Amino acid sequence: MKKLAMAVVTVFCITVTGIAQDKTVQDLRGESGKTIKKDESDTTVKTWKTGGMFNGTVGQTSLNNWAAGGDQFSFNSNGILNLHAFYKKGIHSWDNSLDLEIGYINSTSLGTRKTNDRIDLISKYGCQLFDHMYLTGLFNFRSQFTAGFTYPDDTTKIKTSNFLSPAYVIVAAGMDWKPSPTFSLFLSPITSRWVIVNDDELSAKGAYGVDSGKTVRNEIGAYLTATVNREIIKNLTYKAKLDLFSNYKHNPQNIDVFMTNLISMNVYKGFGFNVGADFIYDDDQKSFGKDKNAARLQVRQFIGIGYQRKF
Repeated sequence: MKKLAMAVVTVFCITVTGIAQDKTVQDLRGESGKTIKKDESDTTVKTWKTGGMFNGTVGQTSLNNWAAGGDQFSFNSNGILNLHAFYKKGIHSWDNSLDLEIGYINSTSLGTRKTNDRIDLISKYGCQLFDHMYLTGLFNFRSQFTAGFTYPDDTTKIKTSNFLSPAYVIVAAGMDWKPSPTFSLFLSPITSRWVIVNDDELSAKGAYGVDSGKTVRNEIGAYLTATVNREIIKNLTYKAKLDLFSNYKHNPQNIDVFMTNLISMNVYKGFGFNVGADFIYDDDQKSFGKDKNAARLQVRQFIGIGYQRKF
């Protein structure tokens, strides 16, 4: 009898323990399967949207006993970083973007030369008047990181740019039309632009329309800028910017143009390609033509394969 009682107690304990364990497992499963719901009293609205894209490309070529000829060794690299921070709350918006680009090529015959160099910061604060239309103040800074040169021949180089030489600072007030989060068109009838040439050598030449020996020139004019940053199809992005400026003080009919275009495609796990084209026309940059005293449309295009990452 005693043995039977002990057996019954043992079976009971095992059964209770098993039931308890089953209930514990069931409770855990139930909790893990629940959907997290936002507290109805939490009315917090996300006001900032931040992100960016990095794109890096490299290429290398080497030749040995190559009958067709060419440089024994060449290496090129290019880096692009786009950052943005957008604020929206009620009728107020604040859009900020920063574009940084740098590229070099090195070869045995020509040495190291720069192929790409840009700093472009734009900040716009707007107050919404009605659908898609904002009364906006704008600040834009554009320059480059390092010295740039032109090469009339293989042994001669002429300095044409440097950090803050030139640099363009724009302060404007106007109307900003934003029909979608990926497109903006800003127009200002009264804009103040400063052209800065902080390099003594370039300043002495009166480069970029700045009077010889001076470092800053102020211009008043009309300004238009349009930006687009859109995913055309999955993993294929088009980013572009167009700036137009007319100087009321000097030859207002000669409009300065600055345009950048970049198409990026992610092919496989961050590896992809990009295609770009930039166009610049500056009536004050008269270093082209037969006598090196004419303005011309400046064009730069590039194709790269490398690694890109959005964040």
